[in-house]
Amino acid sequence: MRAGLMSAIFTLLCWGQLALADTVLVVGDSISAAFGLDTRQGWVALLEKRLAEQGYQHQVVNASISGDTSAGGAARLPGLLAEHRPSLVILELGGNDGLRGQPPAQLQQNLASMVQQSQKAGAEVLILGMKLPPNYGQRYTTAFAEVFPRVASETGATLVPFLLEGIGGVPSMMQSDGIHPTVEAQSRILENVWPTLKPLL
Repeated sequence: MRAGLMSAIFTLLCWGQLALADTVLVVGDSISAAFGLDTRQGWVALLEKRLAEQGYQHQVVNASISGDTSAGGAARLPGLLAEHRPSLVILELGGNDGLRGQPPAQLQQNLASMVQQSQKAGAEVLILGMKLPPNYGQRYTTAFAEVFPRVASETGATLVPFLLEGIGGVPSMMQSDGIHPTVEAQSRILENVWPTLKPLL
């Protein structure tokens, strides 16, 4: 009887800790889904490992889908917010919008909507900015790159200006497709994100 009572108390305590743990929700595309790699090698998995090593109690939910666009993320977000109730939402979307030549204004609208929905749900928001290769033309690449700081400024979200700083355009850091980072690049991605992310925890 006593053993059963102690077991029940232990279970309740464990559930209480889970309920109190903050959740970091990552909504992204193939960059955060670790395309071409074991997901345990991706930067999001490395983030989860670092949080645990540094004593943070946060749970990390990686809701990234390869090939996803800002429109796809915006459609999925309400359900994700309701299910996970995150304290921090990391938005890593837009790259596929750009690669498909979609209007930057559409990307801006989708990102702003996602930020506002997340904030309304009580979450801090971190936007991970992206840039396009120069072969898409200066006018388009400039308009695309300007979306991320504009949305951050207008919504009060926090911004990492370029997620792939020091990685994009470096052959040794990219897989053979020239689009997706290698396993060696994943730790660099985390280092690009961590200084801006840490104060939001």
